[in-house]
Amino acid sequence: MDATRLRDWMASHLGCPDLVVEEIRPLGGGSIQENRLVRCRLGDGVRNYVLRMDAAATIASSRSRAEEFRILEAVWRAGVRVPEPVGFCTDPAVVGAPFALMGLVEGVGLGPRIAKDLSLGGDRGRLAEDLGRELAKIHDTLDAREPLPPALAFLGAPEADPARAEIARLRASLDGIDVRRPAIEWGLRWGELRAPDCPEPTLVHRDFRTGNYMVDGSGLTAVLDWEFAGWGDPAQDLGWFCAACWRFGRPDLEAGGIGSRAAFYRGYTAASGRRIDPDRVAYWEVLAHLRWAVIALEQGARHVSGREFSLELALTGRMVPDLERAILQATAPEAWS
Repeated sequence: MDATRLRDWMASHLGCPDLVVEEIRPLGGGSIQENRLVRCRLGDGVRNYVLRMDAAATIASSRSRAEEFRILEAVWRAGVRVPEPVGFCTDPAVVGAPFALMGLVEGVGLGPRIAKDLSLGGDRGRLAEDLGRELAKIHDTLDAREPLPPALAFLGAPEADPARAEIARLRASLDGIDVRRPAIEWGLRWGELRAPDCPEPTLVHRDFRTGNYMVDGSGLTAVLDWEFAGWGDPAQDLGWFCAACWRFGRPDLEAGGIGSRAAFYRGYTAASGRRIDPDRVAYWEVLAHLRWAVIALEQGARHVSGREFSLELALTGRMVPDLERAILQATAPEAWS
């Protein structure tokens, strides 16, 4: 990465001609995109930023960094706890690809550590409620009945049938990497036959789970990773957060492995005023396993393709059989009636 070109772009964008880039280094986390810390001196002060750009290989359902950044701006304005959106550079000549620049938020984001280290996140009941309230703010960011701001025109209109649209995307993703998984196909057909309607589509995060938010010793500091956000059924985010595959070894803590489902729902309901339909959420929990299985296959394919050799990506692809078993258990014929 050319530090001089980055310094020049940041100095111009921030209006700080004396800006000095003191350090650039990779940050952990971010299994699909690359994140780097950029430490800068501005006059007598120091500020840390996060530079986010595409990895060498990505997956089909991930938005462009430009679209992700516009969504980040929208939720920032709506008061969602997210990193401050600082700027977006479309010129690939600066660092080799377009990139987003955000303020660094302190905290820990690693899902297994958050689930197991009780010194993080403060009171876990309060954390679960806070996450419910934060999700409610996300869902209230845009009004599907109103025209979109020009910067968000790429979102288009909400899909009339979000569940079947999601299933169509998953099938397309499987076709894109040319894999055949009967258990996943079985689950997709199950979901297709039981797809609930969606009377009130909202902006949804689509990856709201433990591992995609940060905490410090006292509680939530930021919600991260907006690359899958778009219109959808708000129950999708509730189901994704509560799905058993995202509890990191704490199946008893149904809210993301960190708290009770009741606390999470309490925070969400209080902030949104929406009634939660348990059957609808249960449906989306099955879809969560299906979607995670497809993404895991795509992550493994990134490694196998040779475009991005990574032990983490290779191991992610090995998670699929466990997800398929969970899918089959949840969709067994005796559970259909």
